[in-house]
Amino acid sequence: MERLLKFVKIGINEKIYIKDPESTTLGKRIVEESILLIHEIGFEAFTFKKLGQRIGSNESSIYRYFENKHKLLLYLTSWYWGWLEYKLVFATNSITEPREKLRTALTIVTQAAEIDSNFSHIDEVLLSKIVINEYSKSYLTKEVDADNKEGYFVIYKRLVNRLSTMIAAVDAAYKYPSSLASTVLEGSLHQHFLKDHFASLTDCHEKGDPTDYFIELVFNALNPTPNG
Repeated sequence: MERLLKFVKIGINEKIYIKDPESTTLGKRIVEESILLIHEIGFEAFTFKKLGQRIGSNESSIYRYFENKHKLLLYLTSWYWGWLEYKLVFATNSITEPREKLRTALTIVTQAAEIDSNFSHIDEVLLSKIVINEYSKSYLTKEVDADNKEGYFVIYKRLVNRLSTMIAAVDAAYKYPSSLASTVLEGSLHQHFLKDHFASLTDCHEKGDPTDYFIELVFNALNPTPNG
């Protein structure tokens, strides 16, 4: 199984990039170094010129892969959500009991990221920090509806749907499974942000938080009986 995972590829909407960065050594380096640079200086200060200087390549070579830095951010965040989806599917595939399956899924999508050796050119820990700090900038734009029609957020929406389905499997009478699922994903980012920057605004300070918080939140909202 471990050997099979080495060949896992996170599928990203082809409209987000001009040339698949996974297809070349330079493309992978662009992705790898963009994560490091955005983490260091923030998305606002990040430019393709600075990235080009960092990788020792012309700025124009980066434009052969991405139209602009907004598309690059969409690529990075899509990859992150695709990676979480792959982890969730792999971890829950053999679990049949609905509550255990949901608990495992909630753990996967809310816990702090760890390095995944199956993707050597991606630092998942730093990428998760970028998503925590910068993800909202990928959709809080005037173009969000057009971007949505192009399918740029399909992986994120698919992950919400998977979680929503698991919530409904625990309690079919619960009226807000999609709302609860999206609240968990967005809320997890927010709680991790608060832990790092506004510690007085969250109670999630211990190891295991905010995972423990969201597991409690979700199961308190659902029917307490195992079969719903």
